[in-house]
Formats: sequence, structure tokens, C-alpha cells
Amino acid sequence: MGILSWIVLGLIAGAIAKWLKPGKDPGGCIVTILIGIAGAFIGGWIGTLLGLGTMDKFSLVNLLLAIGGSLLVLILWGMLTKKK
Repeated sequence: MGILSWIVLGLIAGAIAKWLKPGKDPGGCIVTILIGIAGAFIGGWIGTLLGLGTMDKFSLVNLLLAIGGSLLVLILWGMLTKKK
């Protein structure tokens, strides 16, 4: 998969991750979309390192890795920007 494919996958994964983790996130919709894209890249990279998937083709495993990465980044972003 090319970079454009991972961006599109990141948009989808970010939307699904936001649906799985509802609530108010700092930054709004645009930041959530960017976090989803970053999470897709991170999930794909971690999955490749662990031998769970590859970043060169689309599969259900890659989608799940992207969603997992997006959830991870959304949770970390929420913890870093949480008001006390």
C-alpha cells in the first residue's frame, strides 16, 4: 500500500477509533482525524515489527492494526492534554 492508501486507512481507522472511544477530545474533529492517520501509521509500523502484518497490502489485519494504533494515540493524546 502506498502512502495515500495509509492516509485513507487512517481516516477510516480514526473514525472507528473515535466511535469506540466516545467523549470529548481536545482539539476537535480535525485533530482527531490527524491523530487517526498518525495512529494508522504507528499501528502498521508496530504490526510490521511484531510480524503481524505488512504495510504493503490491504487486509483486515492491517485495518485492525490501524484501529488499534489510532485508539492508542487517541488515549495518549487525551492523557497528555487532560485538564486537571
